[in-house]
Amino acid sequence: MSQSLEQRLPLAKLQEIIKWDAHGLVPAVVQDADSKDVLMVAYMNSESLQKSIVTGDTWFWSRSREELWHKGATSGNTQRITDLRYDCDGDTLLVLVKRSGPACHTGEDNCFYRSAAAVQSEGAVSAAASSTSRFEVLGELEQIIKERYEERPEGAYTTYLFEKGIDKILKKVGEETAEAIIAAKNGDNDELRLEVSDLIYHLLVLLRERNLPLDDIMSELDRRHERPRRD
Repeated sequence: MSQSLEQRLPLAKLQEIIKWDAHGLVPAVVQDADSKDVLMVAYMNSESLQKSIVTGDTWFWSRSREELWHKGATSGNTQRITDLRYDCDGDTLLVLVKRSGPACHTGEDNCFYRSAAAVQSEGAVSAAASSTSRFEVLGELEQIIKERYEERPEGAYTTYLFEKGIDKILKKVGEETAEAIIAAKNGDNDELRLEVSDLIYHLLVLLRERNLPLDDIMSELDRRHERPRRD
């Protein structure tokens, strides 16, 4: 892979063409080379791009942790690059890969497994997205995690967490909490949205590991809401 890319366009030339943002990053859209499904979106800097080309595996830059990360290094769900392209403006990369497992850390096939709320013809959000269904996705995610716990599919990130045990799960909860704090402190709501989503996922994994249903948490919140106010 790396030889063919070098022959077509040397790394130094590619790095000149890319329009890096103010932080020296460029979005990288990862696509399945066979199905053409979009798997995930991450960011690369000059070093991660170089490592991706040299090793043939996807390497990215974590904006929250401020460090390089090798996709699949812990889960085993690596991505072998078959082609690397850039768009007409040079501000986005397209990375075609052959993968060894799910692309999403939740164990889903890709990171775009959830559908947005239906939109009515006049552009208003459908009434189906009512307050009673706002948190339906939490129940769905809890069920997926339950299935991962019981079935332990090979290559799934959730399987990896359960097999590593409570200490690993607690470590991830701590890491995601810290990353959410950093995102909030930086005033980056886009990053905060992502980090809080990761935190909630890992908390649900923790609840499953401890066999504590999400319904018990919701009941506790409901009881607190019914208590007399003290302020």
